[in-house]
Amino acid sequence: MTSLFQAALGSDFERLHPMMQRRFSVGLDAGRACVGRGVMTSIRRGPWWTVPFLQFGRLRNILIPDTGSNVPFVIENYPYLDPFGRETVTFVREYTLGDKHRRFDATMVLDEGRIVDYLGTHQHLAVDLDLRVDERGGIVLTSGAQRFYEGPIAFRFPMLFSGRAHLREYYDDADECFRIDLEVHNDRFGFLFGYRGTFQAEWVDAADAPARLKPHRHEART
Repeated sequence: MTSLFQAALGSDFERLHPMMQRRFSVGLDAGRACVGRGVMTSIRRGPWWTVPFLQFGRLRNILIPDTGSNVPFVIENYPYLDPFGRETVTFVREYTLGDKHRRFDATMVLDEGRIVDYLGTHQHLAVDLDLRVDERGGIVLTSGAQRFYEGPIAFRFPMLFSGRAHLREYYDDADECFRIDLEVHNDRFGFLFGYRGTFQAEWVDAADAPARLKPHRHEART
């Protein structure tokens, strides 16, 4: 069995930098998780009127309203089998801003050859991800259509009230670290949120994800 990202990228997976291949090979078949620890050199947000939007996202660990520089963070990528029998990988980021701890929760599954990213503590938002490999052997991730699920309620989430994420991650041979850069924009209102940082990764044996990293509720619909 290949990892979710190997399956989604196909032959392009071999174009990734070897350290990126190792990082994105996390999966149940490999029995391996990846834990990154580093520093966000900057966490930014848009104008003042974006704060209520970001505060709302904070309630379910989808966005954070804070800004800062040189912010310590951890990203934990653990594979597990969800209640519907799907291989799932956690993408949980935790930031330490003084005495505050913020989390961004995401869990990813493979659906018909594409990665679907469930956001938040209750997997309310399902987001299609477009992946490609850049000239540095890094990965470029762009979010697409979003769907909202809560009980019997299901609808395509209007992009007027949401944001599109554009993320780049690559391995820097000179500094021997991973570099990550994310920006979230709203189609009408522009820049909402972003961060840029570096981290080191370690790989640990893992047959399951710790309960603290799993969502409170799993959503069957993609």
